[in-house]
Amino acid sequence: MKKFLPRKFRNKGVTIPVVRLSGVIASGGSALKQNLSLASCATVLEKAFSDKKAPAVAISINSPGGSPVQSRQIYLRIRQLAKEKNKKVHVFVEDVAASGGYMIAVAGDDITVDPSSIVGSIGVVSASFGFPKLLEKIGVERRVYTAGQNKATLDPFKPEKKSDIAHLKSLQLEIHDVFIDMVKQARGDRLSDDPNLFTGLFWAGKKGVELGLVDGIGDMRSSLKELYGKDTNLKLIEAKKGLFGRSKTGISSSFFNADISQQLTEGALNAVEERALWSRFGL
Repeated sequence: MKKFLPRKFRNKGVTIPVVRLSGVIASGGSALKQNLSLASCATVLEKAFSDKKAPAVAISINSPGGSPVQSRQIYLRIRQLAKEKNKKVHVFVEDVAASGGYMIAVAGDDITVDPSSIVGSIGVVSASFGFPKLLEKIGVERRVYTAGQNKATLDPFKPEKKSDIAHLKSLQLEIHDVFIDMVKQARGDRLSDDPNLFTGLFWAGKKGVELGLVDGIGDMRSSLKELYGKDTNLKLIEAKKGLFGRSKTGISSSFFNADISQQLTEGALNAVEERALWSRFGL
């Protein structure tokens, strides 16, 4: 026979769903590692916001940035769900929420950071490599045929053209304006008038509070207990195993059907690019 605790001893605490968004933001990923994208987190977000009893959802962010499109799509999904389910969104920053990571963070009704968290980097960057003399040195002739004079823009095996660079810059400025508008709309009059705010600089937690990029310093558990009572519980929402076509080992079945050397090469290049993104913030 089941025993039930008397009503006065039952846990009356609120349970807050927690979603952790971590990693470089990009669509797809390698066979060995899934990037942070709308596709990779949509199901988890839906599940967290579907808890009818929860007054809010807590989101932990740890990302150096990446794709502006994926960042904005995740931001929009969070705001859409918050409105549909009538829930508050509390964002907590771990090591870093910079560039696209910060774009996602402003989806929160409030943002809390650790004193050592890095926030900001409101800007746009494009990075690549150039090998204009490599093929000549190794005795390889490259042949490229296009329809359209600008189809081979910024070819890494050809010298840069000023016109190509100017076009890329114009695209970056357009995306930067979208980013700035999102931050201004989300943060409103909480933002300071510091001239460096939208230059791509980034700051630690305390300065982030002064600039109005974030709302306060603290940790998730203490902050939520202060907001919703000392009996508040946190429930981490995670993706089920096998999601996104992955096996229980975390490796997609397509890995075994693809050329292994190609998969490993792509994984190595992605790892280098990811390492470069994190290292910009001393991490």
